[in-house]
Amino acid sequence: MNTLATHAPHDEANAPDNSVVALGFWIFLLSDLVLFLLLLTSYLALLPNTGSGPGPTALFDLSRTALQTGALLLSSLTCGLATLALGEARRRALLGWLIATALFGVAFIGLELAEFSGLLARGAAPQASGFLSAYWLLVSTHGVHVSAGLVWIVVLAAQIGLRGLTPRIVSRFTRFALFWHMLDVVWIGIYSFVYLYGSLP
Repeated sequence: MNTLATHAPHDEANAPDNSVVALGFWIFLLSDLVLFLLLLTSYLALLPNTGSGPGPTALFDLSRTALQTGALLLSSLTCGLATLALGEARRRALLGWLIATALFGVAFIGLELAEFSGLLARGAAPQASGFLSAYWLLVSTHGVHVSAGLVWIVVLAAQIGLRGLTPRIVSRFTRFALFWHMLDVVWIGIYSFVYLYGSLP
């Protein structure tokens, strides 16, 4: 029976106070947003510094990044559907939507790695110019966060499958969902200011 567990002594006995965990997680999320804001600001400041190398209009493939954006938006949708399944204590549906979220996340990372490979093949390495250094740092930092989120999904899915929907696991899922949606919001900013704005003539 996929019902929300109300007693899980082994899982909950040493659980930290929820208010402390929530505060710490919100501080983490806000600090992450500040980090991305600083990286994006640095990118915009260094955007004209292309040196003798190619600029964004010559490098970026908007069709590929549109696919990336679509994959991440769909992953955010499936993550939201997983949250609804959690609210109804439907463990099997929750696991299914988590798997779908992971698959869209893997597609996003795969497209990003293909883009990086193409840039390197064209000589657009991070050390080629200030613009490229800022670009690589910003986009790869977001990619590392998405990859960390994928690992988080695997761990969550294993815990849900083995232990069920205990209060502690529900709390972990809620924090994951906030983290994943934050990455979606950050990517919208990257797509708008790095790819769309950077590709303007």
